[in-house]
Amino acid sequence: MRRARAAVALLVLLALGAAAVTAAAATRSSSGPEKLTIWVGWQARELGVFKSVVAEYNKAHPGTQWNVVGNISDDKIVAAIRAGNAPDVASSFNSYDVGVYCGTGGWIDLTPLMKQAGQSFSQFPPATNYYTQYGGKHCALPLLADDYGLYYNKTLFKQAGIASPPKTIAELTADAKKLTKFNPDGSIKVLGFDPFVGFYENTPERWVTAWGGREQWLDASNHSKLAKTPGWSSWLKWQRSLIDWIGYNKLVKFQAGLGDEFSSSNAFEVGKLAMNYDGEWRVAFIQAEHPTLDYGTAPMPVANPKRYGSGYINGTIIGIPKNGKHQAEAWNLVKYLTMNTHALAKLSNGLRNVPSTTASLTSKELTPDAHFATFLKIFGNPYSSTSPITAAGVSYTNAVQNFATKWQAGKVSNLASGLSSLDKQLDAMVKQAGGGGVP
Repeated sequence: MRRARAAVALLVLLALGAAAVTAAAATRSSSGPEKLTIWVGWQARELGVFKSVVAEYNKAHPGTQWNVVGNISDDKIVAAIRAGNAPDVASSFNSYDVGVYCGTGGWIDLTPLMKQAGQSFSQFPPATNYYTQYGGKHCALPLLADDYGLYYNKTLFKQAGIASPPKTIAELTADAKKLTKFNPDGSIKVLGFDPFVGFYENTPERWVTAWGGREQWLDASNHSKLAKTPGWSSWLKWQRSLIDWIGYNKLVKFQAGLGDEFSSSNAFEVGKLAMNYDGEWRVAFIQAEHPTLDYGTAPMPVANPKRYGSGYINGTIIGIPKNGKHQAEAWNLVKYLTMNTHALAKLSNGLRNVPSTTASLTSKELTPDAHFATFLKIFGNPYSSTSPITAAGVSYTNAVQNFATKWQAGKVSNLASGLSSLDKQLDAMVKQAGGGGVP
C-alpha cells in the first residue's frame, strides 16, 4: 500500500467549496440510482484485490451495484467535493488529513450512524481511533492499517556473524556499520542501514516513535513542543551521526543508483540494503517479486527497551463525502468494509495490510505468515502510536520533514534553536488552518 507524502492545500480547497457542497446536498434525494461509486487509492494488483471484496458485497446486495475507481488522490477527492460531484464513498491513504476532512465538514460525522447501527468505536484499537477523528467529529473509519518494522537480510546477517535483529538503537548502529561494505574506491557496495530522511519510508514521525509516542509532539495546550522533548534531539543527533559515519555525499550517490521503492529493484529486495525500515505491505511485494529472498521481520529497535515491540501506525481511511448522493447505501458499504471480519481478512490476505479491528487480528481466515505476523503484534502493542492529527493536515508533518532534511544536510547550525523555530512554525500553521492540535 503506497503512502502519498505530497502536501496538498486541502483546507483551503474544502473551505472554498463548502457553500457549493451544502447547496448541492440540499437538492438531492436519498433515493438515487442503483449504480454507486467508491474511490480508492489502490491500483494494479492491489486494486484487483479490493475489487474482489466489493464484488462479494455486490453479489450479496443486489439492490446496489458499486463501481470501484482506483488510483485516486486526495487532490481528486477535494476537487470533486468542491464541484459538488463527489463519489458516494471515498478512501484515502492519508490519515494525516483527517483533521482537514473532519474540520471542514468535507466528510460527514459517522458517530450518529455508528450509534444507530449499534456499533462501538471501541472495536478499533486506540491509535486508529485517534487518527480517524478530529474536533469532536469521527468523520472516517480505518480501512486496514499500516505499521512499520525492520526488514533484515538473513544471508547478509550470517555473513557478518550477526545472530539476531537489533532491539536497541545502539545495536542497530553497531549492526549497520558491520553490515556496510565499501568498494575499493570508497563508494558504497552494500549499505547496512539507511537513516536518510526522505529515503523510501523514512519520515520523522515514523522514526521518532522509537524514542516515544504521540506525547512527544504537543503539550497540554496543544502547542508544539519538539524543542522541549529530548526524544527529538536524540533521534536527530543519532541520525546525523550515522550519516556522517557513512558519508553524506556517498550516501546521496548510492541512493541515486537504487531502484524505485515500489519496483522489483527495491534496494532491500535486491540485496543492496541489509536492513530497511518499511511497512507491512513489503511482505506481499517480496513474495510476488523475490520469493526466494531469505529475510526476516522484527519490530524497530528502540531507545527505551520497555517500548520494544511497538511501532508507528497509520493507515487507509474511508468516509462519506458531504455531498455524496446516497448516504444510507454508502454507510452500508463502509460498515461492511471496516467492520466485517471476513472482508477485513480477505483484504489483509490479498494486500498484506493489517486488519483494523481487534477481532479481525485473530481471525481464523487470516493466512498464516511468520513475516506478516510481526506486524500484527506491532499493531496490538500498547506502546505503538501515531503522529498528531491537526487542522493543517499532511502539511504539518511535511514541515517537520523539511526541517529534518535541512538538518541531515548540515544546513541547521544550532539544533535547539532550529527546533524552537520549528515549534513556532507548526503552531502558526495550525492557527492559520483554524484549529488546535489534539482534539
